[in-house]
Amino acid sequence: MADEKVMEQKTYDDAAIAAEFQQKRQKQIQEDCAKPFDPDALLEVRHLRKCFPIEKTLTGKVTRELVAVDDISFKLYPGETLGIVGESGCGKTTAGRAILKLHQPTGGQIIFNGQDITHFNSSQMRDIRKQMQIIFQDPYSSLPPRDTVGGILSEPVEVHKIVPKDQVKEHVLALMEKCGLRDYYFERYPHEFSGGQRQRICIARALAVDPKLIICDEPVSALDVSIQAQIINLLKQLQREMGLSYVFISHDLSVVKFISDKIGVMYLGAMMEFGTKEDIFREPLHPYTKALFSAVPNPDPTVKMDRIKLEGDIPSPANPPKGCRFHTRCPYAKEVCKHVPPEYKEHAPGHFAACHLL
Repeated sequence: MADEKVMEQKTYDDAAIAAEFQQKRQKQIQEDCAKPFDPDALLEVRHLRKCFPIEKTLTGKVTRELVAVDDISFKLYPGETLGIVGESGCGKTTAGRAILKLHQPTGGQIIFNGQDITHFNSSQMRDIRKQMQIIFQDPYSSLPPRDTVGGILSEPVEVHKIVPKDQVKEHVLALMEKCGLRDYYFERYPHEFSGGQRQRICIARALAVDPKLIICDEPVSALDVSIQAQIINLLKQLQREMGLSYVFISHDLSVVKFISDKIGVMYLGAMMEFGTKEDIFREPLHPYTKALFSAVPNPDPTVKMDRIKLEGDIPSPANPPKGCRFHTRCPYAKEVCKHVPPEYKEHAPGHFAACHLL
């Protein structure tokens, strides 16, 4: 029996499998990137990839790299919220920054409002910046300490010439009121505010240029639970009033369930599962998604939690496992999972997953 198992394992040629997978993926990327843009989508991401160099030769050639975001695709329509969830270090924030072109993408396509902005330079992105904004995770370090609230909110309005100069203060005061900030905060400095108030200032700064898309990079993770609810409700209210679209990055599944229309689950830089909120929560397909959802606490003490515990640590994105990148921690992993990367495909209308078990 032992000899048979050894022979079975030797049938997998990892190098040949990896080469075949890359060839097939490159062909798929070429086909998808040649397709016409979706006229109804505000944001369309096709096979987005972002790598950071780790080692270089003396001539500058990259010999080793960290793949932070590896081949993710999705569409976001006006007024929708896409929640991106996953453990710390899975590439959620890097994906959001790459969409905004704060990191230059290594590969793939980013189509915003009918324009392919993948290779836009800083001057070409200037007008696009008005339509794409970000709310950072830490409200304490993301505000300049030497400027007043009025100065922080007025600067983007003046730079992008949103309103005439004599109307800037009036515009900013109206924006502050919309975000739940008193008018006498205009002359105050960031250190005079609590975390929740600072995050409201960050939201107002993002809204100052009248954007269509906002990347919310864990905007409530640094706040108390009661304040989190206020900020989430504010974001929902602003979305209804202004028709905003959000990419909401978080590791708090209960928050994501409340605010999102679609959900993407990331692990080690790759999209493990993607679908509508209803599909993902009603019938999660991927073992990683099931493990994440089993960790969500239930306030009902009579309900017995069926917790799926993942053993081991997350592998290094600089040296991801062969085959399925989740197989080192998956309780259902088979031999094929250790060698052959699973195909990311549609298993139900609008419900995608990458797993050999499906």
